[in-house]
Amino acid sequence: MKTNKSVRGLQYAAAYLGALVSLYPIFLMLTSSFKTNIQILKNPMSLPTSISFTAYSKLIHQIPFGTYFWNSVVVSVVSVALILLFGVLASFYIARYPFRWNGALFFFFLLGMMIPIKLGIVPLFLLMKKLALLNSVWSLVSVYTAIGMPLAVLILTGFFRTLPKELEEAARIDGSSDFGVMWHVLLPLIRPALGTVMIMNFIMAWNDFFFPLIFIQDDMKKTIPVGMLSLFGQYSTDLSMLFAGLTLASVPMIVMFFLASKQFMEGMTAGAVK
Repeated sequence: MKTNKSVRGLQYAAAYLGALVSLYPIFLMLTSSFKTNIQILKNPMSLPTSISFTAYSKLIHQIPFGTYFWNSVVVSVVSVALILLFGVLASFYIARYPFRWNGALFFFFLLGMMIPIKLGIVPLFLLMKKLALLNSVWSLVSVYTAIGMPLAVLILTGFFRTLPKELEEAARIDGSSDFGVMWHVLLPLIRPALGTVMIMNFIMAWNDFFFPLIFIQDDMKKTIPVGMLSLFGQYSTDLSMLFAGLTLASVPMIVMFFLASKQFMEGMTAGAVK
């Protein structure tokens, strides 16, 4: 019994230490956003001597941060919505309608996880130029949807396959259509998987720097990661504004995780058990 308590105590200590290590950079970012540049450079680990919102005011008025923020929201939300829509439809068909080429179709989706999409950036750029999508948020939405589909199909197909056939058969006996079975019967049962797919792809789209840098040249259509580059000067950088921008940029991800954290944890745990 004492051994079990000692082991449990070590586990709690390790968990608290891991949480501290993970949260300290966020705490440091938040406190630094209320400091001046001199305070940050002089003692970066110290707490601010006074709370000042000057950096936030400068961030909003000196650069179009609100526009960057809105562009990131549009790109991330639309991308996640399309990934969930197409991912659910494809996964439902693969999992619940076995046919001859079922395995080949599933493997085709998984190929997207094996091939680094950044290696094809030149053909992608030419394709976006041909479709007149350069300098448009739709170029980012289309790429993020394509990137997120393989993982979505992998996760959702696994969950659809674990649901008993009797639920579907009972719904069909009651006169439900294929869409009704999927929407009213099966989808509520895979909410953990939907939460997992939503959070992982939202973070991917929100934090991406590479594709906006390549596809977007118009300053008013940039997302936050690329727009924040304007804070880096050739000889100096306004660190307080940078930390303020990072703090505001992290808010949607934190809110998203807290809203869907239960489904996310259930989805990850269920995936591990399976």
